[in-house]
Amino acid sequence: METKMVISNLLHRPTRTIISILAVAIEVGLVMLTVGMTTGMLSETARRVEGIGADIIVQPPGASFLMGFTPAPMPIKIGDLLEEKVEHVAHVLPVLILMNVGVGVNIVFGINREQFDAVTGGFVFHSGGWFTGPDDIIVDDLYAKAGHLKVGQKLTLFSHSFRITGIVEHGKGARLFIPLQTDEELNQTQDKASIFFVKCTDPGYTDDAISGIRQFLPTYPVRSMAEYTSLYSSNNLPALNTFIEALICIALTIGFLVIFLSMYTTITERTREIGILKSLGASKSYIMSLILREAATICVLGIAAGEVGTLGARRVLQSSFPTLAVRLTPHWMVYAAVLAMGGTVLGAVYPALRAASLDPVDALAYE
Repeated sequence: METKMVISNLLHRPTRTIISILAVAIEVGLVMLTVGMTTGMLSETARRVEGIGADIIVQPPGASFLMGFTPAPMPIKIGDLLEEKVEHVAHVLPVLILMNVGVGVNIVFGINREQFDAVTGGFVFHSGGWFTGPDDIIVDDLYAKAGHLKVGQKLTLFSHSFRITGIVEHGKGARLFIPLQTDEELNQTQDKASIFFVKCTDPGYTDDAISGIRQFLPTYPVRSMAEYTSLYSSNNLPALNTFIEALICIALTIGFLVIFLSMYTTITERTREIGILKSLGASKSYIMSLILREAATICVLGIAAGEVGTLGARRVLQSSFPTLAVRLTPHWMVYAAVLAMGGTVLGAVYPALRAASLDPVDALAYE
């Protein structure tokens, strides 16, 4: 009987019910997409760094672990000295980094072919091949797809015209690669590197090699690849955590206000009906149960719509922006649902209490 009454009440005002469901769905979708895009960006960057295949990363003193946010103060000859003087170091790849804001925000690696192949094992080319001149550039397949680029086309970066010579499989550090010497000219530096990727003679010697490098470069941050990639989390970026929390609060506020308004309006419209129920002996707990069950039904439908809609939105986003990574985890899907349910209950409590406290005589006289 109660379930039938709840469904009838929801169907009695279909437009308001749909709007309330959409508000909860937007709340859930905003939480999931915000977290999905931020964690996706970080985890995707970590995977690309890991895909280089190095065992150790060396950065300049005082450098942020985030690539592209540090100048290039390290002499490039340090790489040669590491190979010569540190035991268990097989190859060193110096990289000069530039930040590009184009199809998204991307870093550009200035590299030397021989050193890159020695550490990474080389590119997997989808089309084209390596640089043949100083104005050549290699892009990964996702960047090419996002920009509808093909081998032989021109690409302008930093007011400099490049010719695309190769499109490669994504996942090796950056999305854009240019000759090291060209990067030095654009960066207005000479014989410098932003970061060194170190390949050990055997991964089992990583800790020994790290100890040797730290003795050789005592003031430089030296990390294993596992340690470095573990830094790519929102816990290491307080500003990002604040941004996520702010958007979650906005989403919760939207859901709370819409549910509150919907339930409050419902009580006002059904004052006479509630009076009839109370005159027939309905208890306060019964009246409250009806209102809260109605709100919970809206919430459940909204959560389902929000999660299905978010999955669809991710597909559309990744189709429209191939370089955008959106990571939706079961943990955050559950968390978004719990937040939505909590906001819905809070929004429905006062209207439910107001309905339960109505005087039957006054309610029956209400027009």
